[in-house]
Amino acid sequence: MVKKLLIPFLSGVIVGNSFAAAYKIPEQSNRSMATSGAYMSSANSADASYYCPSNMSWMENNSNVEVGLRYIILPSIQFEGQALDPVQQTFVIADAKSREEHFLIPYFHYVSPELGDFRLGVSLVTPGGLSKRWTAKIPKATAEEFTLKIIELSTNLSYKLSENLAVAAGIRGVYATGEVKYQYPPFYSMDLKGDTSTKIGYDVSLTVKPTKKVNFSVLYRSKVNLKLEGDANGYLGNHAISPHGGSVMVPLPAELRVGTSYNTGKTTFEFTYEKTFWSSYEKLDFDFDDPVIEDPDIAGSKLGLPQPKNWEDSNTFRFGITHHINQKWTGIVGIAYDETPIPEKSVGFELPDSNAWIFSFGGIYKPSQRVEIGFAYLYVTKFDREITNSKVNGIFSDLSARLFNVSVGYTF
Repeated sequence: MVKKLLIPFLSGVIVGNSFAAAYKIPEQSNRSMATSGAYMSSANSADASYYCPSNMSWMENNSNVEVGLRYIILPSIQFEGQALDPVQQTFVIADAKSREEHFLIPYFHYVSPELGDFRLGVSLVTPGGLSKRWTAKIPKATAEEFTLKIIELSTNLSYKLSENLAVAAGIRGVYATGEVKYQYPPFYSMDLKGDTSTKIGYDVSLTVKPTKKVNFSVLYRSKVNLKLEGDANGYLGNHAISPHGGSVMVPLPAELRVGTSYNTGKTTFEFTYEKTFWSSYEKLDFDFDDPVIEDPDIAGSKLGLPQPKNWEDSNTFRFGITHHINQKWTGIVGIAYDETPIPEKSVGFELPDSNAWIFSFGGIYKPSQRVEIGFAYLYVTKFDREITNSKVNGIFSDLSARLFNVSVGYTF
């Protein structure tokens, strides 16, 4: 029984209810947010170090910095229907609303001057995470709180092979922490925390410029396996659970982005196709150090078996327009369609995800040649999703998110 109650811990740690598909946060700069994430093949600012490192080779021979801050609002999610009571093992009415969530998340990008035919880029971003909390009895039984934080520091080198071709490669260091709470008094209460050591991944990119107006770019980010290790505090009936170690291996999935842009002089049109390889998340297999919890005669037969997830690879289609109004002002708009990777049989209160439309706009103001100030707004609206599986039988609605971004860029 104890292990069964602990399984949602790492399920929640890795799916901590982000605003994009599953637990992903694609928008890590002002231009990316304003174009609904389409910004890639046209990248020509400090954020090229993250979105298209190969483009660094064609930037002007300066140092470029962008520092930004995102304010994210996740409104309450509504559930209407029935859900499985984990103690009574029967379906009961479970109408509920999650809490509204607010976050402030910074980021940083830097591109160096030319180093011969090389350029160096550094980015500090948060590619996934956030949180979700429920207050009603049945949702709290498995998902009172799920919080995830993922931080990534990447370093890239680009190399200009010719005036029409450049490549880049980089190393990524990824660190994650998570906390989960759930309870069903007086039967059980859990407070679990976990984190990882720094895990290493890589990325590679290529840009081709067949003409001065057209770019074609490809970017691949590798999968990073995150081994989350944590402790549990709480109780199961009369049995107090003191801190014991446990671990699970979960993926930060690989990603492929293919994009093209066309520049008319004042206006840039950009399209990006993004594929996220969520199918690497096949199962959840939690190993707990406490021999009592691992004892099948105590925890119950079959509770030690891995829980299947069987997520699917997802596709996102992004389109953005950037228009230089004059020497000081640039306007930006974007739209995207984002698929969820989570099949119906895997959806629960910890991550009620669905397909989404994304709309955005923003701008850049340049008070001088060296300084720029950016602002952006992005709105995510997800489809209502009716679910019938072994955990829930009802409909999740009001799935949305609002994001605001401000940034300062400097060239020196």
